[in-house]
Amino acid sequence: MPDYMFLLESRLSPEQRAALVRVQEIAQGQGTNVYLSGGAVRDLITGLPIRDLDFTVEGNPARIARELEKGGARLRSEDERLRHIEVLFHGDVDGSLAAARDEYYARPGSRPEMRWSTIIEDLRRRDFSCNAIALSLNLASRGLLLDPTNGLADLEKREVRLLSMHGFTNQPARLLRVLRYQVRLDFAIEARTKEWFALALERDLHHAMAPEDIGRELRQLGREDRPGAILKAWAAHGLLEAIHERLGRRGADYHGLAKLMKTREAMVSAGYRQLIGDTVLPRMFAPVAYYVFAKLTPRERNALLSRTGFRSAEIEQVASFEEGARKAVRLLSTRQMEKPREAYHYLEKLPLSWLAFIQAEFPKPRVLNKIRNFLYKWKPLRAALPVAELDALGLPRGPKFDRVLESFFDLQLAGKGKTPEERTKLLRKLAGIKPPAKKKEKKEKEKKKAARKEKPKAEHRAAPTPPAEPAVPLAPPARPPAEKPAAPPPQAEPAKPARKPVPKKRMRPAKKRRR
Repeated sequence: MPDYMFLLESRLSPEQRAALVRVQEIAQGQGTNVYLSGGAVRDLITGLPIRDLDFTVEGNPARIARELEKGGARLRSEDERLRHIEVLFHGDVDGSLAAARDEYYARPGSRPEMRWSTIIEDLRRRDFSCNAIALSLNLASRGLLLDPTNGLADLEKREVRLLSMHGFTNQPARLLRVLRYQVRLDFAIEARTKEWFALALERDLHHAMAPEDIGRELRQLGREDRPGAILKAWAAHGLLEAIHERLGRRGADYHGLAKLMKTREAMVSAGYRQLIGDTVLPRMFAPVAYYVFAKLTPRERNALLSRTGFRSAEIEQVASFEEGARKAVRLLSTRQMEKPREAYHYLEKLPLSWLAFIQAEFPKPRVLNKIRNFLYKWKPLRAALPVAELDALGLPRGPKFDRVLESFFDLQLAGKGKTPEERTKLLRKLAGIKPPAKKKEKKEKEKKKAARKEKPKAEHRAAPTPPAEPAVPLAPPARPPAEKPAAPPPQAEPAKPARKPVPKKRMRPAKKRRR
């Protein structure tokens, strides 16, 4: 049996983990049982990205919601009848708090009677087995998996199974939902569920779908990775005509949806996970709706959205989306946006969904280069400003500290401050901090000279005598060309030994000859 708490700690983002711990602490302080349930547990087990955190409370979740609101969370919507609250936690983490309840139908297709219940009864009244799994967050049973409908086995078999034979009759919009889960999870529809699905279509239940339920399914298209494949699955079973007659005949702009999803995938991979958030009105709903209703007139589109429960502000957001994106493209093409600083500060004000739509719909090189630089180059630079380095230089936090960082970021946009040495130099200059005093050159030269003198002496003392190499060469050496022998240098004649002085003989006088 896997350790589900370890899965939670390893699979959740830091912001999601902090939100889960906070809900757990508040529930323990109030003595309330709380469980992580539904899609979060399903995605945790199947390995899919965990999009939102759905908490089920045995009791009224309003007290927990008020404590969360005091800590900075924002309550997006609240249904007092169902005790269901949509929450945006700190760090843009989407979630919900709902009271455990049971539903009783007097007859199939009638309005259900609702009563508050335990977590087990709440799981059994749900639509599909893959959504009827919960994980206890209570102190006495933390990490315990609750699976009363054997949904874990269906996840292992990769099947979507309806829990009741009257499931499609009680809520016909589940016809849309089962196909959406099939495409999103890449699962097959369980055999008996497939029979009930075909029977519901024969009984024409898809024309009895409640408009509000259709609106919820349309909203969910903005959070899906493959909305085009979901629309094709709906069209293949005649469900698009049930939504709108002309939408069923004309279809959607599937090519545009594919380009949009490719751009969205690249942005999410780069860390812009906000695009898959927001359960109330998904951030990608406006661009997705642009392609879904591309072949309807604006009047037909607005009438459909109004009929399916969208508020006036939401309809206006979809209607003005295209014109706003076109204005942004025209402004980004002007000379005013040639400077990186101007382009950055303008793009920072635009929603991420607009940037994804512009990249998919307006392939202008000048505009695309600015947007890609903003997403993949300038934003990472902004997130990595040298706050620690500026603290190390001794500048106190305050307005001047922020101004120095802003000025430094503008210089980075201009291509400066790439090396650590250059960054430190720029920060000192902007903060007005003088560089450290340099040592005198004479002392440096004297030290260098002394080091040069000492180095050969030390090497001479430490150098060992090299061992004698063998005299036998591996190959006979080549003879050098014959040269004329050099003339020997003239040798000096040896000095003659000194002669001993010979004593002079006395000469006899010559005799006179006789005549």
